Parts: sequence; structure tokens; C-alpha cells
Amino acid sequence: MELNSTLGSGFILVGILKDSGSPELLCAIIAVLYMLALVSNGLLLLVITVDVRLHVPMYLLLGQLSLMDLTITSVVTPKALMDFLQGENTISFGGCALQMFLELIVGSAEDLLLAFMAYDRYVAICHPLNYMIFMRPRVCWSMVVSSWIPAFLSALGYTVYTMHYPFCKARKIRHLFCEILPLLKLACADTSRYELMVYMMGMGLLIPPLVAIFASYTLILFTVLQMPSKEGRKKALVTCSSHLTVVGMYYGGATIMYVLPSSFHSPKQDNIASAFYTIVTPALNPLIYSLRNKEVMGALRRVLGKYMVQTHPTL
Repeated sequence: MELNSTLGSGFILVGILKDSGSPELLCAIIAVLYMLALVSNGLLLLVITVDVRLHVPMYLLLGQLSLMDLTITSVVTPKALMDFLQGENTISFGGCALQMFLELIVGSAEDLLLAFMAYDRYVAICHPLNYMIFMRPRVCWSMVVSSWIPAFLSALGYTVYTMHYPFCKARKIRHLFCEILPLLKLACADTSRYELMVYMMGMGLLIPPLVAIFASYTLILFTVLQMPSKEGRKKALVTCSSHLTVVGMYYGGATIMYVLPSSFHSPKQDNIASAFYTIVTPALNPLIYSLRNKEVMGALRRVLGKYMVQTHPTL
């Protein structure tokens, strides 16, 4: 096997900004979305950590979602922005491997976490009297650990195997960041079997959680329709619609990237799909959850109120 020719020189990322007709405008939009993701997810994590009224299973899982969103957007967005502003879009071999590993671990963990969040909503609405039994702290933390550990092992295996290929073709990765399928196009070896495995594993990782989510919400819908209280039905539907919106945004981009056969892919389509679940979704998730959630907004006002009193005691 030929020595990996990219080991010393790394790769060139030709991402969504280079392919855009208005790169300056797109760069500004991405920068705003990144700042929005930092502020909104940071505030949500702060509120959930500080306010004891939110120390319940639903918000523990929501806090994990915010942590994952913060991580995945920070792995991708600052690098893309700095490359564009500096006119330097290279990434080292090790940097590419690290970026791929972090994106895979967080993306896979979020995939599993969204299924656990759907189960949490199912228990809360369909079995409210037993909620604290089914969702006791030990169970919640087991869900968190069960999201991260399989994701870590999967990401490690994918990264090591992908990066073992010799890359002796052009160094240009026509993608926003180092991701498996765009990188394999640079390999000077037969990757067809591995691409098929990535496709099958992508199906195996995305489809079962998605089925579990829809099963949970089917049962929730039957329960909600039988509720005698109109106000109760409305509250349940609002809570569930927030989660379903997040699920739709995340799984839409991930499905295009990892479930659609390679014949349906194009660099532009893959760039848009990846940008959606690494840049757009992390910015919108906390807004979707917090703006329609009275408990979160109330907690935010209490936390900001305490901060204002501490910093401006004379007010």
C-alpha cells in the first residue's frame, strides 16, 4: 500500500462558502447563526443548571441536547469562518481526523438522545402518575450515558478506518468539514465495500431511533385525543410539537447525508445538508424549546433578575 501522501500536507476544505454566489453574505449569516447558537444554548444550559425547579428529567435531557449542539457547531463553524476570512482553508491530517471524530460522536449521541427525549414525553403524558418512577435519576443518567458511549465507540471506529486509506488524489475536500463520504472520494483505493457499510450503519443508527420516536408520538397522540381538558390537550401538543420540530430538522439533514444512496448525492446537496444540522439546527433548537416553554422563560427571568440585583444592587 502506498504511503499516505496527505499525512504531511493535510487537506483543502472547499466548503459551502467557496461554492456560494454571495460568500460574504453567507459568511455573515453563518456568523450570526453561530453567535445565536452560543448565546441561546449557553443561556439554556445556565438556566437548567442554576434553577432548581428545572432539575427534572425533561430538562436534564434538554441540557444534554444544548451541550451537544454547542459542541457540534463549535467543531465546524469557527474553522469555516476563519478559513474564509483568512483565505486559508487547509486542515492537517490530524485536524481532519479530530474534526471527523468529534462531529461523529456528537451527531450519533444526539441521534440517540432525541429518541430518549421522545420516550420521556411519552411517559410524562401517557403515565403521568408514574413519571418519577419510570424517569428516576438513575434511569435518566443511564439514558445520557447510553447516548454517549455507543456514539464514542462508533465514531472512533469510523474515524480510524476512514483515515487508514491512502489519499493520493487531489487534496480538495468539496465539503464544509471532514466527513466520511466526501473524504473517501480522495482515496486511491477501492472504498465501495466500506461506503456500503457506512450506508448500512447509517440506516442502522438513524432508522431505529426514528421508529421509536414515531411510536412514542403515536401513543402520545392517542392519549392526548382522549384528554377531557382542552387546555391539557393544548399544553401536551405544544410540548410535543417542539420536540418533533427538532427531530425533523436533525433527521432531515442526517438522512440526506447518511441514508440516501451515493448516486443521489452531489457536493452542493451534501454541503447544504451538513450545514443544516451542524450550523442551523444548533442555533434554532434552544429557541424552539425555550420560546414556547413557560417554565424555561420563567426560569430565565429569575436567573437574569438575580444577576441584575447582584451586579446593580441599587436598582
